Amino acid sequence: MSLAEFAATHGLKRIGARPPFFKYIAEVWQRRGFAWMLSTFTNEASNARTRLGGWWNILLPTIQAGTYGLIFGLILGDSRPENFLSFLFTGVFLFSFMTGCFQSGASSITGNSGLVKSLTFPRALLPLSTVIQYVINLWPQIVLLLITILITGNPITWNWLLLPVLVLLMTSFSFGLALVAARLNAQLRDLGKLIPFFIRISFYVSGVFFSVDKVLGQWPAVFAVFKFNPFYDFIELARGLLIQGYVPSLELWMLCIGWAVLLPIFGIVFFWKAEEVYGRDD
Repeated sequence: MSLAEFAATHGLKRIGARPPFFKYIAEVWQRRGFAWMLSTFTNEASNARTRLGGWWNILLPTIQAGTYGLIFGLILGDSRPENFLSFLFTGVFLFSFMTGCFQSGASSITGNSGLVKSLTFPRALLPLSTVIQYVINLWPQIVLLLITILITGNPITWNWLLLPVLVLLMTSFSFGLALVAARLNAQLRDLGKLIPFFIRISFYVSGVFFSVDKVLGQWPAVFAVFKFNPFYDFIELARGLLIQGYVPSLELWMLCIGWAVLLPIFGIVFFWKAEEVYGRDD
C-alpha cells in the first residue's frame, strides 16, 4: 500500500490541498464576511493617521480630475469633448476605481503573506476584500460626480437609475481583474514592477480625457478594435447614462456585460488552479 492510499484509507488529507472548484466557490461565499471585515479594517487603517481620514478617498480623485482638467483643457483647446468637466470627472473617477482594484488586487496575496501562511481559508477572499474596499470608497465619489454633472448643466434623466447596474458590472469585471493580477504577481513578482506602466498606458488609451470618436473616427477599423478596451467601454457607457449629448448604446451594454461575466469566470478558475502554491514560494 502506498503512502497516499494509506492516508486515504484512514481519512487523512493533505494540508493546504486545493478543494474541488465548486466546493471552493461555496467556501468563498460562506466566508464572505471575512472579506468584508478585512476590507473595512484595511480602509480604516489606511486613513487612521491622517487628519482628514476617509475624506481623502474623495479629495484625491477630485484633485486628480481638477489637475487633469486644467492641463488637458489647455492642451486640447477647442478640440475638447463636449461638456468637458463632466466628461473628465466621469473618466477619472471610474478609471481610478478599476485600476485601483487591479493594483491592490495584485498585491493582495503578497501583501498579506502573514495571513496566507498562518490561516486556512480560500485565498480568493483576499482580492475580493480589495474590491469591496474600493466599492465602499466609490459611492461617495459617485455622489460628488453626480453633483458635478448637475452643476455643469446636465439634467437628471431616467438613465441615472441604471447607474447601480453599471457599478455592479464594473465591480464584477474588477474582481476578475484583481484575481488574475493576484495570481500573476504572486508567482511572477517582476510583473508587479510593470503595473504602474500598464496603468499609465491604459490611462492614455482609454479615452479618459479625450473623445475617442474624434481621434479615431477617420479610421473605422482601428476604432472597432479600440472598442474592446474594457476601461473605455465602462467609462463611455457611464457617460452615456449621465451626461447630455452622449448615448448608452446597445453595443456598449453588450461589451460591458461580456467583460463583467467572462473575466470573473476566467479569473476565479485561473486563481483557483494555483491555490496550493500561494504563500509557499516566498
